[in-house]
Amino acid sequence: MPEQGQSTTAGDVVVATKALTRKFGDFTAVDSVSLEVMQGEIFGLIGPNGAGKSTLIKMLTTLLPPTSGSATIAGFDVILQAAEVRRHIGYVPQMLSADGSLTGFENLLLSARLYGVPRQERRERIERALAHMGLAEVAHHLASQYSGGMLRRLEIAQSLLHRPPVLFLDEPTVGLDPAAREAVWERVLELRDRFRRTMIVTSHHLDEINEFCDRIALIDRGRIAVVGSPAELKSAVGPDATLDDVFMRLTGAASETEAKGSYGEVRRARRAESKHG
Repeated sequence: MPEQGQSTTAGDVVVATKALTRKFGDFTAVDSVSLEVMQGEIFGLIGPNGAGKSTLIKMLTTLLPPTSGSATIAGFDVILQAAEVRRHIGYVPQMLSADGSLTGFENLLLSARLYGVPRQERRERIERALAHMGLAEVAHHLASQYSGGMLRRLEIAQSLLHRPPVLFLDEPTVGLDPAAREAVWERVLELRDRFRRTMIVTSHHLDEINEFCDRIALIDRGRIAVVGSPAELKSAVGPDATLDDVFMRLTGAASETEAKGSYGEVRRARRAESKHG
């Protein structure tokens, strides 16, 4: 199927920031961040609670204006061309975005309308998205009956209906058990490998960041402390270092543990996580 942004080739810079800064009064949440993310990368953002990860994501997704600096997504300026940026991104926030009173299909239909997907293409795109996320058999079940992993896959399907080249995943596995986390990552890797999607992921689960991300930026107190592949970051600390060791060395903080649960418990876990991200 035709993909939006298909003229972009491997090796192109798809997301770029230059001295990107966000202040809230006297508090600087994101401090002069400069990054480049390449086509087809899974790029991880890690750091302690309150380090500025979610604020950075909100600026890149046009939900929050920068105080200073600049950023482009697929060549479009997040301030001057915000509407074009939104057409070229998908965003899966920490907070639960699926409506539990609607079926999976109905959730996607609502998203298709909001994204402006042509009426004649909606059913095919929705059915294909549900199939890609392994949800075809539960398409007409209420989302409130879905497990945490199914909800996350539904939300990823929602974000992809307009076929964006860049996908932002803010704590994609928060509230999930290990099996559900693995299922979500299987779908994320398929999107990267099959469609060359560029993914920017925030997570406290350093094991999955280590396993699935091509490169990582560690953010501490609003600044980029280090950028590199998991192997590069670990080797800089020591021959037997883990990503947890890197995290501890650069921030002095321990990484977070996971939460589990049903629809209501996942919602509560994501709310708690979003307050501290």
